[in-house]
Amino acid sequence: MEAILDIEGEKSEEREFDVAIIGAGPAGLTAAIYATRYGLKTVVFETVEASQLSLAPKIENYPGFEGSGFELLERIKRQALKFGAVHKFEHVERLRKDGDYFVVKTDMAEYKAKALIIATGGKHKELGVPGEKEFVGKGVSYCATCDGNFFRGKRVAVVGGGNTAVTDAIYLHEIGCDVVLIHRRDELRAEKALQEELFKRNIPVIWDTVVLRIEGNEKVERLVLLNRKTNEESVLEVDGVFIAVGIVPATDIVMDLGVERDAAGYIKVDKRQRTNVPGVFAAGDCCDNPLKQVVTACADGAIAANSAFEYIKMMQL
Repeated sequence: MEAILDIEGEKSEEREFDVAIIGAGPAGLTAAIYATRYGLKTVVFETVEASQLSLAPKIENYPGFEGSGFELLERIKRQALKFGAVHKFEHVERLRKDGDYFVVKTDMAEYKAKALIIATGGKHKELGVPGEKEFVGKGVSYCATCDGNFFRGKRVAVVGGGNTAVTDAIYLHEIGCDVVLIHRRDELRAEKALQEELFKRNIPVIWDTVVLRIEGNEKVERLVLLNRKTNEESVLEVDGVFIAVGIVPATDIVMDLGVERDAAGYIKVDKRQRTNVPGVFAAGDCCDNPLKQVVTACADGAIAANSAFEYIKMMQL
């Protein structure tokens, strides 16, 4: 078989694995650690879509670790590679079943695996308002840690009320932005500790308000807002707007396999992370878990790997 070159620069003569993991966030990489320690030949596919963890400027609620999300993710990745997982920086285009194997088609090659673990996470939700798409990269951003540096000393707004929105607002404030938080309700959904950090910095919050339009000429210049209680419109002059209103699960990749999803697009799993398709497991933010945190994603990944091991062991009987 033709040799191929993986992301670490090592040649691989084979494209058959025990388990293929789609996604290299905390769930996928933890699954890789456990799968390799079970003795399974394991491949992890990482795409150009950044894991949500890698965008977190500071992690304080993962046991025994304090630092950036990127740093934590790299540590988990190094550990998975140390135990023998094969890492492929390739875009997965399609998954299908072929006899006893699942076929993973990427933009570079095709691979076979006895079991699949889907750990594709999710993508940022959009507001869906006029001007949003037009100004992406011109003042509209979904990643404060990616783009915040461009707005040092400038006026910016963060839209949202959960952990991500509050974390983004704190981060932008810390690097020198003039920040205001816009939230559609009269109380935040973020953890109490994060709210305390927000208010300690005197970051203002515009309550009960939604964005109607994003306006400007060549870049963002203002937001047109609507107060949901008074029904009054107002204009907020800003240089940038960071949108943090949630995640849409990235699960379209499982459609051809017949994997069941709920109305919101999350993959349905049982307590063993098993889907309705034998041999297909899912972990992390692509599942509708009640707490979307690093620690729970890692737990999902560990359980999925164990279930994959049990499945493959039964296949061999």
